[in-house]
This record gives sequence, structure tokens and C-alpha cells, in this order.
Amino acid sequence: MSIKVINSGLMTTIQDEGRIGYQASGMQVSGDMDRYSASIANALVGNDTDAALLECTYLGPELEADEDVLVAVTGGEPKVMVDNQPAHAYESLILHKGQHLKVTSMQEGTRAYIAVDGGIDVPLVLGSHSTNLKLGIGGVDGSKLSNGEVLNTGKPSELAKAILAGMSHIRHTDHEFMQHRHLWPEIQHGGIQEIRIVLGPQDDYFTPEAVQALDGAEYVISNDSDRMGYRLEGQVIQRANQKDMITDGIVFGSIQVPPNGLPIIMMADHQTTGGYPKIATVISADLPLLAQCSPGTQISFKVISVEEAQDIYIQFRKMWQEQINLMDTENEPASWPDSRPGVCNYNLTINGQLFQVSVEEI
Repeated sequence: MSIKVINSGLMTTIQDEGRIGYQASGMQVSGDMDRYSASIANALVGNDTDAALLECTYLGPELEADEDVLVAVTGGEPKVMVDNQPAHAYESLILHKGQHLKVTSMQEGTRAYIAVDGGIDVPLVLGSHSTNLKLGIGGVDGSKLSNGEVLNTGKPSELAKAILAGMSHIRHTDHEFMQHRHLWPEIQHGGIQEIRIVLGPQDDYFTPEAVQALDGAEYVISNDSDRMGYRLEGQVIQRANQKDMITDGIVFGSIQVPPNGLPIIMMADHQTTGGYPKIATVISADLPLLAQCSPGTQISFKVISVEEAQDIYIQFRKMWQEQINLMDTENEPASWPDSRPGVCNYNLTINGQLFQVSVEEI
């Protein structure tokens, strides 16, 4: 099967979890900016959570199905249309042959993820399908999508086969629960977005006053930002001295401070090493939220301990896995009768517990 790109949108690329295991050789990881949303999209269509899918920024693509296919759109609050009719994000959608799917805008957030059952079938480059635009590798010839391209898809998932055959139900996930507000605060509308950080590993390169002032410091994400890094505008961070440091490893979320004192947060396409000292690191649980922030967004840093960051991440991963598990259910046609017109019955097994569910057309 395949999907035709009618309109590629503003910036649509093919991504997955990235090139894991090659940083020692200087190869960037790349991959999804918002790994959480990407994995949920894949789970909704029955794919492995690391399957190749589309990442689109601001204005998404318009796609046409050449056969019936199962799709899902997640990430922030994307506005989704099927044949110019509103459709739901965070839900398994049947796209029939010849129908068009469009992500017309982002009502909240910056990046949307479009998963297609079977995943996007492009060649692996160092174990990943991810597009790296700066290196020109992965995805479709290392480039963003173009109008008229045809994307092959992989073998349909068992879930997709069941839903398309009418043997299983459409799945959705609760966006309110997904935001899990006490762990992942909702994206602010015009307010200041809090981003939690831990100090180090080179906070000793800066004055004690500068390190102390980082807690609560407010910045604006610059227009000079991309998938490699977010440049910040605001309070200058003072160095204690100008001594050079040996080039050091970098991770997704590292906050580098160049000589001008304005920090840069390293994002998915970050380089593997760098010579600027890193005053702090964004906690892993807040990286999906940060990925949904756009240039012009005001952020404030909240310094927490490593132990607090670890506890938050454990809870975040538990919630994340619960979302996947809730959608990874065994759905079979029910054996119990209900003869009412327009009623479909299911035996729904969730985490080993059987539920008898009736779905009535209204």
C-alpha cells in the first residue's frame, strides 16, 4: 500500500526513535522531537512504538490513501480534516481509498505526528528511518517531503486488519489524561511555560550568582531555533572565568552557554559533542513539552534535584506505558447476544480483565 502526498505542508519529515548507538562515531541521534506523542500515534494504529511516521511542524500535509488504511494524528492539539470534514486527533481513523487526510493547523503546540498502519517504508540508514536534514540522510533522500511524492507503507498491523474488517473497534486516548497535568503541565496559551532542569554538568564554570539566578529565570525561544537547538533570548549568564573546556558529550536537553552568555537548549538533531560549558539539563519528562514550544514562547526554568527528576521520570514512564497498555488490548467479537439494531458487542480484555461492551450507533 502507499500514501500520496498531495501537499507536503510547511515542514514534514519522516522520523522514528533515531540512530541509537552511533554517537561515539560522531553520528547524531535525530528522531522524533516529541517521542511521547509519536509513540502514542503508532500505538493507535497497532504499530511498534518506534515505527517510522510523519512529523509535521505548524501546517501539516494533505495525504491521499490508495487503499483503506488506519491512521492516527497526535501531538499538541492538531486540527484534523478528512475530506474537509473535522476529524478527531488522538483516535484511530479509517481513511478509505481515495480519501484525503489533512492537518490544517496546530491549535496548541508546534508538532503533529501522523502514523499509518504498517509504518512508512523507507530504507534504513544506520538502523533508522529518521530524516536528518543537515546531513541529508534518512527519510526520502534526506529531505522534507515534497508535493506528489508517494510513500510506501509496511505490512498492516493486526489491529488495522481487524478494525478495517469491522472486527474490532476504533480506539482513542484521553487527551486530558495524556497531558497528565501534575507531571507534564499543559501547553500555555500566551503564558510562561515552566521547564524543569537539573544543574550541571559544568555549572561550576559560572558565577554562583548566575547559577542561583537560573532558578526562575525567564527566556524567549528565538526565531533562530530548529530541530538542532533552541536559542534563547533574555538574561545573560555570567561565566566565572573564560577558561576553555575539553569538548564534551551532549544529550537531548543539554543547555549550553556560548561566550555571549545566552543559552542554547540542545534538541533532537543536536551534535554529539561541544566545547561550550553546559550549565544545566532539561529533565527527560519535560522534553516532549519543550518540543511543542515554538519560537516566541516564553519559558521559565525551575531547578530541581536529580532525585526529583528521577522520581518524576519514573512516574512519567509509568503513565506513558499505561497509555500504551490501554490501547494494546485483545478485542474479539462478543459471544453474548444483543439483537438491537445498530448495536455492536465486544469482549474487551484490558490488563487481563474482561469487559463486555456494547457500542450503539446514534
